[in-house]
Amino acid sequence: MRLVIAKCSVDYVGRLSAHLPPAVRLLMVKADGSVSIHADDRAYKPLNWMSPPCKLREADGVWRVVNKAGEELRITLEEIFQDTSYDLGVDPGLVKDGVEAHLQELLAAHPETFGEGWSLVRREYMTAIGPVDLLCRDAAGGAVAVEIKRRGEIDGVEQLTRYLELMNRDPLLAPVQGVFAAQEIKPQARVLATDRGIRCVVVDYDRLRGMERDELTLF
Repeated sequence: MRLVIAKCSVDYVGRLSAHLPPAVRLLMVKADGSVSIHADDRAYKPLNWMSPPCKLREADGVWRVVNKAGEELRITLEEIFQDTSYDLGVDPGLVKDGVEAHLQELLAAHPETFGEGWSLVRREYMTAIGPVDLLCRDAAGGAVAVEIKRRGEIDGVEQLTRYLELMNRDPLLAPVQGVFAAQEIKPQARVLATDRGIRCVVVDYDRLRGMERDELTLF
């Protein structure tokens, strides 16, 4: 990961145009190629960004980040205060507790919880940055990545977002939709998920355990 603190202005040229006047900002370049611009007044959402696949072209005082659609994020650097790179390695993802692991098992057995006609393709579907909990097919046959948490927070939405970005590069899967499933979903996480087109599902753990018990009991 590369972190640059600089006074810069930003122009986005594409389907929509946007301009950020000169100010001191944090520029973040991740190993997956994504570039994002951050201010100091918000917890997680960047001011502007370009998701991969894209290319960063650096010239004297100007960064041009171009995606495959030809849209461009142009960053004009007036003064650089810090330019540092770190190798963070492979992130293991969020570690699940016992309830989350059991939720995954139950939902894998009952994909119809998400909708009539749903089917399970695979548990722990591996991506380059870790496994997504469930890969399912909806009633129309579309691929859906499901991330399961006991308590749904912003970190879980960010984790699923990264999985979706990678999975949607696979022409055999794309387009891949996302479902964020949890016993409880925090309002901020729900807002972020909705903003990114991810469906939120609140799961009744006790009911799921009851479904499992009914199927395994003979009398």
